[in-house]
Amino acid sequence: MASAVRGEQAAELRGFRSVQRLAYECAEAVAARLRPGVTEREAARMQRDWLRARGVRDWFHLPFAWFGDRTAFTGFRIPLQFFPTNRRLAEGMPFILDLAPVHRGFPADVGYSGCLGPGPNPLHDKLLTDLRAHRELLLREVRERRPLREIYEDVDRLMVRQGYENRHRAYPFGVIAHKVDRVTDRRWSPHVLGFGTQALKGLARDALHGHRDGWSPLWSPYGFSDHPPRPGLWAVEPHLGFRGTGAKFEEILVVTDSRDPAESAFWLDDDLPHVRRWAEGA
Repeated sequence: MASAVRGEQAAELRGFRSVQRLAYECAEAVAARLRPGVTEREAARMQRDWLRARGVRDWFHLPFAWFGDRTAFTGFRIPLQFFPTNRRLAEGMPFILDLAPVHRGFPADVGYSGCLGPGPNPLHDKLLTDLRAHRELLLREVRERRPLREIYEDVDRLMVRQGYENRHRAYPFGVIAHKVDRVTDRRWSPHVLGFGTQALKGLARDALHGHRDGWSPLWSPYGFSDHPPRPGLWAVEPHLGFRGTGAKFEEILVVTDSRDPAESAFWLDDDLPHVRRWAEGA
């Protein structure tokens, strides 16, 4: 954590880090239990059950699971196609778990990419390895205070050089990231189309204020993201695709108003599965 972050802000970041680690712990636990024949719906339910057993009662969005070519959003045209299906997992098949719990008022939104089976999958391994350059690019250019829309375009160009397709462009509004804020701590909160109502209200408030002040809580390729990074917490998810195989990470990037580049932006946590994987492979 940047040295300038102290006191109340540091305590708040600890809360966000704690729930982000809980979400990744869930993803790793569920990934270890996946077997041939498990459906996306069953994998999503496993995530919900694991988190509810640990006190989660609210969600930024309910857990998703995508198997096979659905990890690259092949043929996705409408939002309903993102929801878990009866697609069954098979040996050697890639998968993505995407979960966004809220715990004690702190939301997280994480993405975990894996491949079933003990044997190697060279293509999937390369996708995961090549995501590292995107994490580095995003942090560097946010610290340079480049407009979000320009950073998005630079991510696109990097993907093209690597030989991949941009699959986060398939998300609603083509977002690569969205702002994350604290919500009221409740024992239970309803959800609409898979998204928690508190989270949706928070995004709507940010969108209203941002429209008035010239910024957006959605980081997209469109004109409403043509502004410098806004201080706050952003859930960032670059998503690579190649011939029916997709991989991504998703984690929180902290943006501050500090003039010190190193303190102006930093990843909330560097002890995450994809970061450890890169360190072990270095």
